[in-house]
Amino acid sequence: MGKVYREALGDVQEVIDTCDFFLGEGRRLYGQTVPSEMPNKNLFTFRMPVGTALIITAGNFPAAVPSWYIIPALLTGNSVVWKPSEYTPAVAEAMTAIFHAAGVPKDVLITVVAEGKETFEGMVKGLDEGTINKVGFTGSTEVGRLIGAKVGEYIQSACLELGGKNPMIIMPDADLELALDGALFAGFGTAGQRCTSLGTLWVHDSVYDKFLKMYADKVASSKVGDPMQDVLFGPMIGEKYLATHEENLKLIQPHHTVLGSTGIGRITKDNPREGFVGDPDAGVFAHPTIVAGITKDDELYDTETFGPLVTVGRFSTIEEAIELGNDHGFGLSAAIYTSDPKAVWTFREGISAGMLSINNSTSGAEAHLPFGGNGKSGNGSRQSGIWVLDVFTRWQSLNWDWSGKLQKAQMDNEEVPHNPDFKI
Repeated sequence: MGKVYREALGDVQEVIDTCDFFLGEGRRLYGQTVPSEMPNKNLFTFRMPVGTALIITAGNFPAAVPSWYIIPALLTGNSVVWKPSEYTPAVAEAMTAIFHAAGVPKDVLITVVAEGKETFEGMVKGLDEGTINKVGFTGSTEVGRLIGAKVGEYIQSACLELGGKNPMIIMPDADLELALDGALFAGFGTAGQRCTSLGTLWVHDSVYDKFLKMYADKVASSKVGDPMQDVLFGPMIGEKYLATHEENLKLIQPHHTVLGSTGIGRITKDNPREGFVGDPDAGVFAHPTIVAGITKDDELYDTETFGPLVTVGRFSTIEEAIELGNDHGFGLSAAIYTSDPKAVWTFREGISAGMLSINNSTSGAEAHLPFGGNGKSGNGSRQSGIWVLDVFTRWQSLNWDWSGKLQKAQMDNEEVPHNPDFKI
């Protein structure tokens, strides 16, 4: 999909980390033994598999993200039908072959490559027949709404990991060099095609001009091009993604300042990028673009751009920054750069995102932390870590009575006679 080589290695490492984590969790699928309020009776809880899970994943992380679903789903006793991105079928074929070679039966993990419309129709048929018992989807908010609504008609809840408009807040006391590194990677790593990519950089008035110049200079001087070389990012996933990026560029207004490259849109020999590495005709490459002067009134404020485009705005108080970071309705990832503990805690309590970073990028997941968002970014379900076990299991309770008689909870009570003379 055009990911630079070191990022592609990280994609594979995430699969390894997920396997390592769940190797242990397979021995810890604990239920509980609970005391009863009645004599000669015990209560138990058990995790039970949901059945068959349909997993639909995107092309930006063709190995890592599918593993977040597939590994815990199989571990908890489910079968899986996986529909990978049509842009990365070779990765899907290789991953499936590895699972099968490791002993997963071929009818327990089935991989199907299909277009979106065909996939949706197949999902509805499976829900109708009762052969799909859980749906997991990573992709756009627009498609996630459709899937969530349809799955809800069958009294099921989908696991939805959707888009983001992830804010990064630069406070007056921030280490600007550190923030610069974080904003560069968050904004333009993977050509901005991560759900956790930086959406808007909110910079305090006191450091706005200085940091904007630092950021623009850094982006302008960064190498872009051949993903096998030492570059910031390579090509976009495909023509469809470039087309969406170019539509988003049309939202730039006269009051905005465009920075970061020697052009905008697709990089070609007629629209070159200074310092480009390789042949621009060898892939779908796009200029990194900074749009400064963003406000809440701009359409770009609440548009997930999913490409190499970062908007930059300013704020005067942390309360204003938090409001700006929340009001677009997305709630996936957010970051703040500061050395003030009070600012950190104000940010943590006020921001609506499901994943927060302090003095770090908006992007970057670890296998043992919950991954997911709120609002337009998801329905509160979480991937990764122990939390994903609740996606692929249902709780079953058992009461075992060996008293030899019918005992009735809340009804078998001893009556204590009223004593009007009782005093403490």
